[in-house]
Amino acid sequence: MDTTFIRDRITELRLKKGVSEYKMSMDLGHSKSYVQSISSGKSLPSLSEFLYICEYFDISPKAFFDTKTNDSQLMEKIENELRHLNMNDLNLVYELAQRLNQK
Repeated sequence: MDTTFIRDRITELRLKKGVSEYKMSMDLGHSKSYVQSISSGKSLPSLSEFLYICEYFDISPKAFFDTKTNDSQLMEKIENELRHLNMNDLNLVYELAQRLNQK
């Protein structure tokens, strides 16, 4: 993974959200060319800005880097719900997932 991944992922998520580089820059409280400078490879966001960008897209940093899942936001919501289940219920969910994957 390199800097190209980060700028490409930000562009992908921005396009999916349907906002321009200009609007995203303004929404994040930066100059109008902030996101354009990231997209072009001229700069990278700081760690704190990266966290704000994740918040802007309503995803966790983990979901930002998860490109294997079609809907990482949905997976994250499911994962959060699973954290509240007891072990018996988790086993039932696991068995159900196995059964569904056999089809």
